[in-house]
Amino acid sequence: MNRQLATLAFAVAMAFCQAAVHAQVSGQAVPAAAPAVRPATPANHVAVIDVGYVFKNHTRFKTAMDKMKDEVLAAENSLKGERDRINGLMEQLKGFNVGTPEYKKLEAEVAKAQGDFSVNAQLQKKDFMDREAKVYLQVYTEIERAVSQFARDNSIAVVHRFDGETVDSGDRNRILGSITKPIVYYDPQIDITPDVLRMLNGAAVAGAPASQPRPIR
Repeated sequence: MNRQLATLAFAVAMAFCQAAVHAQVSGQAVPAAAPAVRPATPANHVAVIDVGYVFKNHTRFKTAMDKMKDEVLAAENSLKGERDRINGLMEQLKGFNVGTPEYKKLEAEVAKAQGDFSVNAQLQKKDFMDREAKVYLQVYTEIERAVSQFARDNSIAVVHRFDGETVDSGDRNRILGSITKPIVYYDPQIDITPDVLRMLNGAAVAGAPASQPRPIR
């Protein structure tokens, strides 16, 4: 069987050589062998990013949060005014005898005002929470896209999330969180947090140096 395969391979080689000689004699071009396709170099670098730091220093996120805080404060002041009005009605209620028509009328007004106050407070709270969640989602989506773009441009295969906040020795939760964090050590040179933050803030930091370090916190 091996001898038959060797004979067949030899015959194929001879046929190719004869075809080449014939092509040269007849003036035809000999087709060149197709060049080997070199596979693309796979991304093999690893990087880390402090997403919490990005949120805290994301210009548009901070602006949106500050605006929402002002709106929440205005809503709380409005609710406080309504609560003070209800408390005033309840004080008036004490001046009427229980069971009188005046007492019953004012009691019904107080009950309605309290019910409306509770409903409005819950609706406003839900509205602010929904809006806050949408802002977080929008900014986090932007962070994901910026990280993906930066990773593709720099042949980074994996980007790990880490928390770069310093540990407060007086905060039990921070201490426990630091003990259980997945990344114990990283080379600061693989921290792409400043680069991604620069991409997100755009023109706000357009003149910043290419490898601006993060401030020590």
